[in-house]
Amino acid sequence: MHSRDLIEQYKGYVQNWRRYFHKHPELSNEEFETTKTLAKELESMGVEVHVDTERGIGLIGIIHGAKHGKAIALRADIDALPVHEHNAVDYKSEVEGKMHACGHDGHMAILLGAAKMLMSMKDRIEGDVYLAFQPAEETGAGAPDFIKFGDWYDKVDAIFGGHVWIDLSAGLMSVEEGPRMAASSQITINVKGKQGHGAQPHQAIDAIVVASAIVMNLQTVVSRNVSALDSVVVTIGNIHSGSEWNVIPGEASLGGTVRFFDPNQEQYIVDTIKVPPTINDPESSELAERVVIDTLGKDKLSKMRKVMPGEDFAWYLQDKPGCFAFIGIQNPDVEATYDHHNNRFNMDDTVLSAASAVYAEYAIQWLKEHK
Repeated sequence: MHSRDLIEQYKGYVQNWRRYFHKHPELSNEEFETTKTLAKELESMGVEVHVDTERGIGLIGIIHGAKHGKAIALRADIDALPVHEHNAVDYKSEVEGKMHACGHDGHMAILLGAAKMLMSMKDRIEGDVYLAFQPAEETGAGAPDFIKFGDWYDKVDAIFGGHVWIDLSAGLMSVEEGPRMAASSQITINVKGKQGHGAQPHQAIDAIVVASAIVMNLQTVVSRNVSALDSVVVTIGNIHSGSEWNVIPGEASLGGTVRFFDPNQEQYIVDTIKVPPTINDPESSELAERVVIDTLGKDKLSKMRKVMPGEDFAWYLQDKPGCFAFIGIQNPDVEATYDHHNNRFNMDDTVLSAASAVYAEYAIQWLKEHK
């Protein structure tokens, strides 16, 4: 049996789980019930389950193949965002102020579907498949923490994951090599001035004026220190200063983010990287392209430009070969057109079981080709 033969069979299963998780979102480092639900479902399939009992969030499932061999991990992130949902759908979030506004509900459903498929094809698995359900991706620290859970990361030889993507038409997949998602660093700048009367600015050091100048001059960090052929973004997302209309504030704080693809660009911008760039290695991407074509057809393989959002899957790729896929979910017919992190974000979840098949087949083929 091939994974493609199971797409229709598990379409409803994967779609139903995506909508269940959408109704029951939990924020980063709070995914307690989500973890319990995942563990229960995997155990009902006969998957070996290891929950991070110390933290109560996150788990590893292990599927042992019919033959001995190497090990590969398939990963899904499980956290939601502090966003109040504005969609009018019957699977709308039931938790006030919390929403799966980035698609991690889809990622969990995809991996559960892949697990079902793999369990029905254990005779084709020449090794072990680890199912990594990772918490706290949105913090940027979820992956580094999850690597420390048990010895699963040491035991796997490769890793595969993906992200549903609203800018890609539903049913398409992008798996090309090279940089796919940017490094992401958080920056905080504190300004110390001198408070004074609004009518006597010459006797004060205006923290708002200084902060404003910093915002404008930060743009030259990119334009005068980075090659015009490279992609770097510096964004200030918040400024906090002052509380009265007639008082010159003596303090201000700025918060923002820096995004880039080339780790060497770090020297021009910040001293530490919060999340490194996500870079697919050529061999893994080549295999992923073959798997997409073989499983879904050549017309479902799409090319897509790299994007600036960060993804902590990048931490896994620091030491293991792997591929990170983009999974198209855009469909205007179901109002799946709003950006990630938007309160109207939605997806065409009828295509998710096709992604499950690609996950499953990638694991099978990687193990077969790396005996």
